Formats: sequence, C-alpha cells, structure tokens
Amino acid sequence: MSYVISSSSAIHIVAHLFNLERYHLSQSEDAEGLLAALSKLGNTPNESYLNPVRTFHTNTTTELLSTIAGITGLVLSLALVLIMTSSTEFIRQFSYELFWYTHHLFTIFFISLAVHGAGQIIRGQTPESLLLHNVTFCRDRYAEWRATALCPVPQFSGKEPSAWKWVLGPVVLYACERIIRFWRSQQEVVITKVVSHPSAVLELHMKKRGFKMAPGQYILIQCPSISPLEWHPFTLTSAPQEDFFSVHIRVAGDWTGALFKAFGAEGQALKESHSLPRLAVDGPFGAALTDVFHYPVSVCIAAGIGVTPFASLLKSIWYKCCESRSQPRLSKVYFYWICRDARAFEWFADLLLSLETRMSEQGRAHFLSYHIFLTGWDENQAIHIALHWDENTDVITGLKQKTFYGRPNWNNEFKQIAYNHPRPLIHESTCSPLPLALAFVDTWPRLQGWSATFSPAGFANPSYLLDPLNPVPLGSFLNTCSWILEPKSL
Repeated sequence: MSYVISSSSAIHIVAHLFNLERYHLSQSEDAEGLLAALSKLGNTPNESYLNPVRTFHTNTTTELLSTIAGITGLVLSLALVLIMTSSTEFIRQFSYELFWYTHHLFTIFFISLAVHGAGQIIRGQTPESLLLHNVTFCRDRYAEWRATALCPVPQFSGKEPSAWKWVLGPVVLYACERIIRFWRSQQEVVITKVVSHPSAVLELHMKKRGFKMAPGQYILIQCPSISPLEWHPFTLTSAPQEDFFSVHIRVAGDWTGALFKAFGAEGQALKESHSLPRLAVDGPFGAALTDVFHYPVSVCIAAGIGVTPFASLLKSIWYKCCESRSQPRLSKVYFYWICRDARAFEWFADLLLSLETRMSEQGRAHFLSYHIFLTGWDENQAIHIALHWDENTDVITGLKQKTFYGRPNWNNEFKQIAYNHPRPLIHESTCSPLPLALAFVDTWPRLQGWSATFSPAGFANPSYLLDPLNPVPLGSFLNTCSWILEPKSL
C-alpha cells in the first residue's frame, strides 16, 4: 500500500507541474487556438477566469507557493518523504524512536490533505454556463463567443474540495481507537512481582481488572516516566490460567535500558513496590495459539527470540493437560528451539525446568519432549561443555535433556515423529525466520505416506517480539505458521 501511495503521489505531482507549465505557455503572445482563448478569459469585466496563471511573465513557482494548494502540497510531499525514508530497515534498526516519532507526521499529512483543495485552484465550467454554452458546438467557434448568442462566453468557478470526504471516515475511526486506548491506559496496573534474570532480562508480573488473554498474544506497554508517548509491544509469557500476566523484557535499546534502570534491576536489590514506576498497559492483541489443543500430537518449533510466545503456550499446555480434571485431546508435545546464543537460554530454561519437575512428579514426563539446539559457541564454551558432558544435567540449561549442538536434521526429526505416531493427526506451529518456515513447507510433504495442509499465521505478533528496539531485519521476519499433518490412508 505504501508503494501505491508513493507512486500515485509522484504521478500527481508530475501532472500538476506539467499542467502549470501548460498554463504558463498558453499566456504567451505566440499561443493560439482554444487554449489561448480560454487563458485570456477573465481579462474583461463580467468574465470568470480558467487559467490561474494570469500573465506570461508570472513566476510560476512563486505563484504556486502563494496558493493554499501549493503550500499544502509542499507540506504533504515533505511529510510523505520523511515517513517513507524513516520506515527503511536501516533507520528502524539505528533509531526506533526516530521511526516512531516521524510516523506521527501522518496527522499533518491528513490535515493538509483535507484542506489541499480549499483554494479551488482547479476550476471548471459552471452548470448554468453549460446549459447556455454547448461545449461540443462552441469549442471550434471560440472566435465568435462574444458575437453570437448561440455561444456566450463560458463561465468558470472553482471545484469544491472533496478530499475531506475520504479522510473523514478513517480519521473518525482512528480518533475512536485513540480514545479507547487512552481510557484503557488509565486503568490501574498493579505490579506484583519483578525478577531480574541473567543477560539483562527483566520479568514483570502484573494485574489489571478485567484482563483476559490467550497464549501467543501480546500487549503494549507505556512507562510515562520514561516517555509519555511511546508504546512498545511485548509478548505475554504467562498462561491464561494464572492470576497475573507477565512479560520478559530483554535490554537492547534506550527505552528497554531506561526501564531496566527504573525498576532498579541494575543493582543488587530491586526497588520496593511503592517506589516502582507506573506502567500503562493496552491489549492484549493478536490471534491466539490455541490450535495445538485440537490435535493429539503437536510440534512446536521456535528460532531465537521466536520462543517468547511459546512460554505462554507451554504453561497453558501444562495447566490444561496436567492439572485439569478434563482430559484434552492433546497427548504429546514436541518442542524444538534453535538458538545461536547460549545466554538466551537462561530465562527460558527456568520455565522448562519447572515444567520438567512438575511432569516428573505427576508421572507424565513423557508428555513433553523438548529438543534444544545451540548453533553458536566459542572455544571456551566448547571446552566447558566437553568437561561436563557426563553430568546428569545439561551444563548450559540445567535440564535433564541434553542440549544438541549444530542445526537439526529436519528430515530425520520429522521421520521419527511420523514413526512414533503413525495414525493420529499432527499439528505443527512455528515462530521462526522466513527461510526456516519455508524449509518446513518443503520437508513435510516429502515424507512418504503423509500429507500436509498449510495454513497462514494464526498469530500476528510484531516482528521484534521480545525486543521492540532491535527489530528483526526485513528478510528475517518471524513467521508464525501452522501445518495439519495426516496419514494419506486416513
């Protein structure tokens, strides 16, 4: 849509410049024909003009910039250029705040668009004149306009502006949305728990009256003491069954760094509850990741920061399948996580360890099978891993299940899953960069005896997920997709 707007605007500007030069040339002494006759109208009393350029010696640039259309057109062009250039990948990664603030020039853009035609520089023949002056008959008799009653001098007037009619609807909807958001942001948010994890990850537990969520959704958070205008999206990491909602925020930019300091997470002790900064929360937003509960076997695949929505999902799976009295259809979950940085495991490993302990206590250790793949390590890490390889728990995550090193062989992994479950339907969800998501599309249909039905993302979360100030590059957007897999014989 942005390309359509920009290309249409360029065509609009070029057309205006072409017409302005045409108007100017029609006022020259060498001009003749119908164009010259129309341009000379308005030089005598009781005549209305058509050509806004009244003399050949008029400076068209000065004339244009002295009109409402010219001034607002210049403002529209500048606002559009700034919005488009600040939306590039480089600017978004270099300064998210610049991108965010520049986008609010849309208010100036829409105001200028609404009044752009108020100067009525575009003129047309009046309805009364059309009844007396037959255009088809009189166009070739312009020399007789003043001499015959059949072709009186045509009268012209400015066209009424109509852009506001197209702007009004979206503006009203936007204003309503902003009013609702302001009302929701004023609702009290109680911060019940603050946890500072390693690798500069801040965990916040909050409560808000009437708040209801589903796995995979996200919220917008504002901290007025840092910026009264900025709202940042964060994926919810709590389960709907819990009496609070939580987010995990990794420090990777100015705003997240300031939030980390505001909660005292840099020191040895966190701030007391009465001295914590106020937060405003809007949401939740996005589609829920609830399809996994409708199938006997679910495969969840996360890459890097794409693991965030699965924190909420795995918790919800635990509550529904291990603590609920009803027996859901889901009986087996395979969880894969591919990550290049060992430090990223630290906060999420706590959740997996908790789930591992609870399921072992209830005799359901087989319910969740998780496979963690580390794709990046240095020489010191390799030596440390080798020295502690024979220990009962993994040296990186502390889990009983050992971490795999390198990239998974998806052909072998999927074949093993298909072998373990030859009959039931299998549902796969993934939150990963586009190349990895496409690899799954290519792998499943090649398994003999199985068919795969692809469905688009049921979870529309921001591409930056956990870290809004360090968005994923455009070519590596996190894509959440799902597949329904079934044996061809069924």
